[in-house]
Amino acid sequence: MNGLLMRPLEELALLLKPAGAGLYLVSTGRAEQERLQQRLYDAASPEEVQRRFLAALESVATAKAVLVGVPSDVGAGFRRGANLGPQAIRTRLLDDGFDLRAHGVVDLGDVFCVPQLLEDDMLSPEQLAATRRALYPGVAAALPVSPLSIERRVFELVLSLNPGLKPFVLGGDHSTALPVVQALAKVAPAPWGIVQSDAHTDLLETRLGIRHCFATWSWHANELLGRAGRLVQVGIRASGRDRAHWESTTQVRQFWAKEILDDPEAALDAVVAHVKASEVKGVYFSNDIDGTDASWADATGTPEPAGLTPDWLVELIRRLGREVGFLGGDVMEVAPPLSATPEVTVGLAARYLREQLLAATAR
Repeated sequence: MNGLLMRPLEELALLLKPAGAGLYLVSTGRAEQERLQQRLYDAASPEEVQRRFLAALESVATAKAVLVGVPSDVGAGFRRGANLGPQAIRTRLLDDGFDLRAHGVVDLGDVFCVPQLLEDDMLSPEQLAATRRALYPGVAAALPVSPLSIERRVFELVLSLNPGLKPFVLGGDHSTALPVVQALAKVAPAPWGIVQSDAHTDLLETRLGIRHCFATWSWHANELLGRAGRLVQVGIRASGRDRAHWESTTQVRQFWAKEILDDPEAALDAVVAHVKASEVKGVYFSNDIDGTDASWADATGTPEPAGLTPDWLVELIRRLGREVGFLGGDVMEVAPPLSATPEVTVGLAARYLREQLLAATAR
C-alpha cells in the first residue's frame, strides 16, 4: 500500500522518470542524457520531454506492450556496467529507425535508481524515510525507493490499468527481471511459463545472505510458477552443478549450450515441444545477453564462450511467439563499458528486443 489514496497514473508519474533519466547524473554525462531524452521524445526542451513522458503514461490503457528501463546493476557480481544498458539499447533502436509506437509499444520511461540501493526490504526504517524525503519531497505516501521495489510497484499499477498488455524490461542486471515476473504472476492466465536464455542458472535461493540478486532471481521466479518444468533454461554452460542436480532439485527444464550446438534444429524443436507439452498459456522470455556466445556478446559482466548463436535464439523467439504466445520479456546484463567494441553487443541486444516485441505484438 502506498499509504495515501492516489490514482494509478499519478503514482506512476512519481515512480518513473522520462526514458533515459533513470540514472542520477549531476554534471558528468548530464548533457548526453538530456540529448538522448530529446531524441527519444522528439522534443526541443526538457519541459517538452516531461510533457511527452506524461502523455505516454496516459496511453497505458490502450497499449499492446510497454517498455520500462531499470538502469540498476546493484544486484550484479564484481564486474558492473549494466546500469548503462538501457540508454545504449534505446539509442541503438533510434539509430536503427525502429518505431515502438508503430507496433503498439509505449515506452513508459525509467525507474529512477538510487545507485546504492537494491530492495526496500534491505533498508532500515530511517533509511527508507530519508530516501523517501529525497525522492518524493512533499509527498506523504509511503512510496518505494529502491530499484526492485519501485519496478514491482510500477508493473502492478500498469497491469491493474491494462491486465492484457505485455510488459518488457531493459536491464540492468538480471535481478531486475524478478519484479516484473512478480507483478505478472498476479494477472497472467495460469499456468504460464518462463523461457530464459542464460549462461548461468541463477538458481540460488540466496547468495551471501541476499535473497534477491542476479544469481537468485530464477529460483524465486520458479517458485511463483509452481515449478513443474514451467521454467525452461537454454544456453546454460557455466555452473558448479550439473544439469541433473538442477532439474532434480528445482524441476527446471534445462537445455545446455553443448546440446544445442551439437544439433541446433533438433534442440529448437525439443525446446518448443517441451514448452507446448507443459500446457502453459504463454511465456515470459528473459534474455540474459550472456546466453549468447561471447564472440557476439562480450559487453557483459560474465561473458562466456561456447554459447548460443544469435540466429538460433532469434528463431526460438519467433517460434515461441507463433506457437505459444508471449506474455512479455526483457533484455538483461548489457554492460557497454566492459567491452572495447560495445556496439556489437548493443546491436545484438537491440535486435533481440525488436524480435521479442514483434513476437509479443503480432497476435
